[in-house]
Amino acid sequence: MLPRLALVALRLRGWRLSGELPNLGKYLIVFAPHTCAWDLALGLLAAAWFRLRLSWLGKSTIFRWPVAGILRRLGGIPVRRDAEHGVVGQVVAAYAAAGSLVVGMTPEGTRHLTPHWRSGFYHMARGAGVPVVTASIDRASRRITVGPALELSGDVRRDMDAIRAFYAGARGIHLDKAGPVRLAEEAGAAKAS
Repeated sequence: MLPRLALVALRLRGWRLSGELPNLGKYLIVFAPHTCAWDLALGLLAAAWFRLRLSWLGKSTIFRWPVAGILRRLGGIPVRRDAEHGVVGQVVAAYAAAGSLVVGMTPEGTRHLTPHWRSGFYHMARGAGVPVVTASIDRASRRITVGPALELSGDVRRDMDAIRAFYAGARGIHLDKAGPVRLAEEAGAAKAS
């Protein structure tokens, strides 16, 4: 019943879903562009429609009373962004310990315009040996699209080119807050070559 309710809620707001989730027990799904607080609700509704048991990382400041318990039951894992806490290692360890696990995250790490994506998702997926599944939100078409599962090679530029190709048309809810699909490491890789 929950998937049907999720689909009704999405359709009432004019959103459509396309694509399919991979038939895999473990992967990391990135949802972008993240430009609005409503992205979380849309992502969770899409996950419910796909019957996906999703764990997701969110900044610790949103896990406050009275919503903290609800967010945790919805799969939320609070993350402190103000200091280095070994989040990548913790997520890699969680994948190793789990029989199946899907972690979702927004690689921008914020709803504001940023010059590049945070690379944590990339290092988590590489460290855990799990593929990255892309998912986009596009305001113009009012579509949430799930892309293919990408096995990361370790060649940051090549892997990010494949990810960029998927997100090329996605604009997010607030157009002025969608930044480039790029990791800070790519600038260093370009200088080295």
